[in-house]
Amino acid sequence: MRPLKFGIGQPHIRVEDPPLVTGKGRYVSDLIPEGALRAVFVRSPHAHAKFKFTDLDTARRMPGVHLVLTHDDIAQLAPFPCLGALIVHMHGGPKIWVPPYFALPKDRVLHVGEEVAFVVADTVEQARDAAEAVGIEWEPLPTVVDVRDALKPGAPVLWSEHGSNEAYTLEVGDKDETEKAFASAHKIVRLEVVNQRLVANYMEPRGVVADTDANGRLELVISSQGSHAQRHYIAEMMHMPKEKIRVLAHDVGGGFGTKGSPYRDYVLSAFANRKLGKPVAWISDRTDHFLSDCQGRDNFTVAEMALDKEGRFLALKVDILANMGSYLSIVAPYVPALGMGLYPGVYKIPHAYIRARGIYTHTHTVDAYRGAGRPEAAYLIERLVDEIARETSLAPDEVRRRNFIAKSEMPYENPAHKKYDSGDFAGHLARAQDVADWKGFAQRAAETKQRGKIRGVGLSSYIEACGMTAPEDGRVILEEDGTFTVHIGTLAQGQGHKTTYAQIVSQEVDLPLEQIRIEQGDSDELDNGGGTVGSRSMPTGGPVVRDCTQTVVVNIKEAAAKELEADADKLELSDGLVLVAGTNRTISLAALAKKMPKEKRVAEVKNYMPPYYTFPNGTHVCEVEIDPDTGVVEIVRYTVVDDFGVTLNPLLLEGQVHGGIVQGAGQALMENAVYSEDGQLLTASFMDYAMPRASDFPSFYFETRNVPSPVNPLGLKGAGEAGTIGSTPAVMNAVLDALHREYGIQKLDMPASPERVWRAIHAQAH
Repeated sequence: MRPLKFGIGQPHIRVEDPPLVTGKGRYVSDLIPEGALRAVFVRSPHAHAKFKFTDLDTARRMPGVHLVLTHDDIAQLAPFPCLGALIVHMHGGPKIWVPPYFALPKDRVLHVGEEVAFVVADTVEQARDAAEAVGIEWEPLPTVVDVRDALKPGAPVLWSEHGSNEAYTLEVGDKDETEKAFASAHKIVRLEVVNQRLVANYMEPRGVVADTDANGRLELVISSQGSHAQRHYIAEMMHMPKEKIRVLAHDVGGGFGTKGSPYRDYVLSAFANRKLGKPVAWISDRTDHFLSDCQGRDNFTVAEMALDKEGRFLALKVDILANMGSYLSIVAPYVPALGMGLYPGVYKIPHAYIRARGIYTHTHTVDAYRGAGRPEAAYLIERLVDEIARETSLAPDEVRRRNFIAKSEMPYENPAHKKYDSGDFAGHLARAQDVADWKGFAQRAAETKQRGKIRGVGLSSYIEACGMTAPEDGRVILEEDGTFTVHIGTLAQGQGHKTTYAQIVSQEVDLPLEQIRIEQGDSDELDNGGGTVGSRSMPTGGPVVRDCTQTVVVNIKEAAAKELEADADKLELSDGLVLVAGTNRTISLAALAKKMPKEKRVAEVKNYMPPYYTFPNGTHVCEVEIDPDTGVVEIVRYTVVDDFGVTLNPLLLEGQVHGGIVQGAGQALMENAVYSEDGQLLTASFMDYAMPRASDFPSFYFETRNVPSPVNPLGLKGAGEAGTIGSTPAVMNAVLDALHREYGIQKLDMPASPERVWRAIHAQAH
């Protein structure tokens, strides 16, 4: 691949930033048309209750009110689909019973904050006043919020039609062979971990504007991760042909998986628009976000590893209880399924048996959240490896080296049936230790102790699977002015797609990025688009953009060959010109485009699907200092060596990794969505839900040690989730290393907040 000024591998700054930092962004709340009606929800104060409306007329007669919708008004709408249940079944899993998840519940709520009525008025203030005037009689019912309690005899059952709080059971691996290996093991190490519930706090809360265009089509502007998927869900629920719906997403301020879901406000705003004939806008505030946007993680997991005398792994058993919340969201059942294949991690484990059970509780629904099953897997196996090191008196890096899959064994199928494409796990561990000055840790720990603190170091050697979810369409156009336009079905939420896709085009046409426009987010432009989830955009969208561009370049050279009277294979593209190599004969792209038939200036790819996942991997090394008097944990050094196959833009890649580290470390040290026993969300604002800040972290050291993926022609592996996947176990392993060195503490669950750490120290001391 030849190096070009604006092409692949160059650290180009983001071309999308100038409008965003000068107040010219186009977020949903910027695009509410004048005169649009505003909507709010009436929400349940109870986690589980029967209810009936006692007074709707008062609210409906209030000034400015146009509509008060309840279940009876929208009963013709289909319930929300559950794509995850279909995917699980398509991949050989059980047929999952999906509870009815209506746009508004009929007479029973299942989590606090559940929407029971939708109020539309001239202003937000009028809608809120009317919402408070809705009369409701509540009959509170028993609740259960913890997955372990939900399986106990006598626990309240959320769905009597199903008969159990166990939503489904998934199994992977060979149970019999695993049990045989355990029976012959020299040692068995067991670990229980809680992967707590999180709230995906993106910068821009969700919103929707629903309107009808001049042709009578429904048009929705939403803050989402994929326009085509949302069009499909809304069309299905409203019994409308998808051709009658247009979904637009312009600038989107963060997503992390949570904005991939369909929500009640989308379909109800659309319904209200069709009923009233006026634009309807619903814009979430931060309280709405905490109560109604799908949450993430929330697993309780037990793992056991069978070892031989040398500390080599013989077999792995994992049992997962995954909290689904009260309903099955769009992909929730698939999240544990996706993670199950990664529980063996980067290790050569001959046998494994992994079971995951989805559990209903009286909490809000969960869905994909940055990594979606992969962070849970990496956290479990990397915590378990450190526990093995303590139980066998081996160093944690030595345990890893003894059990790594070798580079020469790639491609490698693990016992959970994931086939890793490429990687050099021992290589990036060694490099990370070298950069982190692993050998100098003892001296740093002694210096820390002189200051009255304790120091720990933690490792995480992770792997994830990404790049597959849905087929992708794309189009590249040579415009008449000599610039290029790209249409692609992915959708950025801050990742820098306008820069990275433009670099792929520039690699082929040698143009500055400002002359390449990237268009995403309009469901009218392409038949299909998979959106941006699961680190799929570059591994899936990248080859689409490259292939389309290469086709246009072939057509350009054919046309230029006639104009320049030269062989096409002697032509080069550079800085807006087509030139005959070694001569001064040229023609501009603009002049050539005017001569080319339009069909030759356009190339499309439809339904591209990569043959398999890509498997990003790497090693994180974290060092922490802990103040025993306060329990405060400070990350003081952080090193990452990653394998992303090929680096498209090192500047943007580093930013992705930095953000991912902070998100994972935030879970390790502070973030925690807490429900009381009666189902109240006790952490429903930033006063109670802690978020990491830049001041909480040192400068990160990051580099790549890439092994190109054979799965796609660019060699790319996805990168958006990797920082989060590797950081959480690295931070917790560092915390436990410090606590175990000083106090013999071996058990501590996330988040390692000051109070939890302080209590652990003082419980051990006394």
